[in-house]
Parts: sequence; C-alpha cells; structure tokens
Amino acid sequence: MTELFSILNLVTFLPLVGVLVILFLPRKWQTAIRWTALLASLVTFAFSIMMLMDFDVHDPDLQMVQEVAWISFAGWDIKYSMGVDGLSLLLVLLTTLLTPISILSTWKAIEERVKEFMIFFLLLEMGMVGVFLAQDLFLFYVFWEFTLVPMYFLIGIWGGPRRMYAAIKFFLYTMAGSILMLLAILWLGLRQGTFSIPELIAKGGINPDLQIWLFLAFAAAFAIKVPMWPLHSWLPDAHVEAPTAASVILAGVLLKMGTYGFIRFNIPMFPEASIKLAPWMALLAVIGILYGAAVSYAQRDVKMLVAYSSVSHLGFVVLGLFALNPQGIQGGILQMVNHGLSTGALFLIVGMIYERRHTRDLDEFGGLWKVMPIYAVVTLIVTLSSMGLPGLNGFVGEFAILLGAFGSTSIGSRLYAGFAAAGIILAAIYMLYMFQKLFLGPLDKDENKGLKDLNIREIVTLLPLLILIFWIGLYPKPFFELMAPAVQKVVDILQTASMVVH
Repeated sequence: MTELFSILNLVTFLPLVGVLVILFLPRKWQTAIRWTALLASLVTFAFSIMMLMDFDVHDPDLQMVQEVAWISFAGWDIKYSMGVDGLSLLLVLLTTLLTPISILSTWKAIEERVKEFMIFFLLLEMGMVGVFLAQDLFLFYVFWEFTLVPMYFLIGIWGGPRRMYAAIKFFLYTMAGSILMLLAILWLGLRQGTFSIPELIAKGGINPDLQIWLFLAFAAAFAIKVPMWPLHSWLPDAHVEAPTAASVILAGVLLKMGTYGFIRFNIPMFPEASIKLAPWMALLAVIGILYGAAVSYAQRDVKMLVAYSSVSHLGFVVLGLFALNPQGIQGGILQMVNHGLSTGALFLIVGMIYERRHTRDLDEFGGLWKVMPIYAVVTLIVTLSSMGLPGLNGFVGEFAILLGAFGSTSIGSRLYAGFAAAGIILAAIYMLYMFQKLFLGPLDKDENKGLKDLNIREIVTLLPLLILIFWIGLYPKPFFELMAPAVQKVVDILQTASMVVH
C-alpha cells in the first residue's frame, strides 16, 4: 500500500484521478470540468515540488526507486520500475508546471467539448511524466507511445482548418521512428536478459559495431520527436493547427522527450557508438540551427515563425548533448527547460493575440505597444529570452552549450561552435523582426485600435514563466547542481568508452 502511494506514483497518476472525476461530471458543467482539471494538475505540481524537496542533489544514482514485477514469462523479465535522477528531475518539474498553465490558457479558447479536451490533456500529462520516470525499457515504450493518442486527438478535434492532416502526419512520423526503437528494445531485452535501464547501462559489453545499429534505431525515434533536420517537417503543421494549449505542451515537453531519449539511452547505453557518431550528430544539429533560423525569418504567420524557431533552438540542445562533456550536457539539459519556458510563453502570447484578432499574419499588426503595453512588455521579455540575452534564461544554456562544443574532443572541430554562434545572431534577427512587426510602427489598422490589454487571468498564466526566465538567467546555480552528479556519471561512462574507441 505504501508503494502504491509513493511520491513517483502520485506525480505520475494523479492526473488520472482528475480524469476519473471529470468522467462523472455532466458535460454541461463546463466551469466545474475546467476547475477539476486545473486542480488535478496543480496538485500534481505540488507533489512534484515535494519530490524535489526529497531529492538529494549529491547523489548521482536513481532515487525514490520503485520496482515491482510486472511481466515475466519465456525469457521476458519486465518490471514496473520508476526512478528519478538529475537527468529527468527538471523535465518532470517542467511538465507539471506547464500543464496547469496550459489548462488555464484554455478558459476562453476552448468552448466546445470541454470535457473531452480536459480528459485528453490530463492523460497526456500522465504519459509525459511516465516517460521521464520509467526505468524499464518496455515501460518507457508504453508511456512513449501512450502520449501519441491524446496529442493526436487534441490536434485532430480542436485544431485549425487542416487539423486532420497535421494530426495524421504527427502520428505517422512518430510511429515510424517508434517501430525501429521497439525492435531495438526487444533485441536488447531478450539478448541481455533484462529490460532494466540501469542494469543495461551497468552491463555494457555490447559490440561497438552492433552499438552503431542500436544507436541508429533509438535515434530514429528520438530525432523525429526532437525534431532534428531533416525529419522536422511534421512539426510546423502540428504547431500551426494545434490549439494554443496543445502547442505549449508540444513545444514545452513533447519535443524534449526526444532530447531526453538521447541522454537517457543513446549516450550511456551505446557510449562507443555515441563517440563515433558525435561529429555527424553535431553536423545535423548545426544544420538544424541555421536552417530553422533562416526559415523562421521567412514566415508571415507568427505561429509558424515560433514553430520553426524550435527546430533551431533544439539543434543547440542536441549539439550540447553530443559535445559529450559536462559543460555541453548540462547546458543541453538546462536548455531543454529554457526552451520549454520561453517557447511555451511565446505560444501563449500568440494564442492571446489570436483570440482577439483571429489572425496570425504579421502584416495585420503594427503599433500594438500603444494599445497593449503590458502585452508588449511581456512579449519583449520573452523575445529577448528566446534570443539569449544575458540576464535571461536562454543565455545561460546557450553559453554552456557553446562552451562544451568549443572544447569537445568528440565532435572534432571548433567550427561547430562557430556556426552555432551564428545561429544566435540569426535568432536575434528573426525574433526582433517579429517584435517590430507586431508592436512598433504606426497603429494604422482599425481592427487593432480597440484591442484590450492582458487581463488578470492571462497575466497569472504568464507570470510563473517570467519569474523562471529571470531566475535561471540571474541565478542558475541550483539548476546546475541538480543535474551535475548524474551528468558526471554519464561522462565517466564516456571516458571509459573513449579508451576503447581510441
């Protein structure tokens, strides 16, 4: 009974309790349904904070581990195994923070089928938290695939005019990569006699040539989810058609499942392959950085601009992870959080102006600072954060990534860091261009002259993100301390593998 109500189970399955309550509420009680969903997500966030308070920042190993026999027959030894460490803790906290913020943003945006929307949203939260806490390959795969279903319906039912096209494309792309990962999981589990992730990492001993194939099978799923160039084409369609709340979660958390997969599986489980393939991963990351930035500048739809910026920003994360040194990996993990905060806030901001004007065409705006000063100030802060301005969160993560890439012996050239730095300049160009088109210049459109500024609910929605943007930018030490021991453990594995490779 104690195990049933362990902190990790509570954080994972409390959203399911909210779903069960909503199921029994009449469809017409829309306000009660919204408050139930919000309350369930806030309680989940509260328990994730309790998990943080119990976390020992000096311990590199898994903590609060729960392991129960689940499936055992014919050579299969699958456990319900959950645990948290410095590689996953910040991402769990990001998930449980962004979920209530996203639900709060739907108060006026979602008016139809509210009951179903909230059910799918809470199920999505459960799946995402499970991905970050699962310590068994089979259990991880169950949670990984489970997240596809709620997001498919969130886009397909409540999305824009091309919602079914975007939802099916999202589903097929992700499923295609996942099939390759499933084959690799089955081979590993049956060949090594266990599906336990810590045991597989500790065992090692996989032939380096075979590691390459296993690395590529896992990487197919993770690269599509990130998404890395050239596997990114599903992302802009999904973002543009998704409702605002789904876009926030898609950018803020779902994409991080891909980058998390690299640091949780590919790098520690296949270290020799990671070292050999690091230059190629860095090359794809840098292409994504420059390509995403260039295409963002060409967009007229502000939501499409923010969507393509994710391709660029997550290229930085991949570059940091495959620098394969403490600075790069820590910078990459922190930048996952930073991107969730900044880009999540940008999608909220885009949704707020869309609710007022029902257009996202940059040419339809201009001079909004005169009528929406609070909205303009918030957008400016988030824009500067996304650009990587010193004093805000984006700078800290990008600086650590560039430091790691510049000093990396694995990726083989400092040119990668140089090209990535050029991506920061391009980010400043397209983000400032977006801000100028929205807020500066003459207020010459009659439709914009009567727009109302942010209300209390919208300010409350954005305020936690703004606080964290400044906190990480000004005092990132606690965030680095949380992940440092677990990252060092991964780096030690890589150092041993490096001797084998060389």
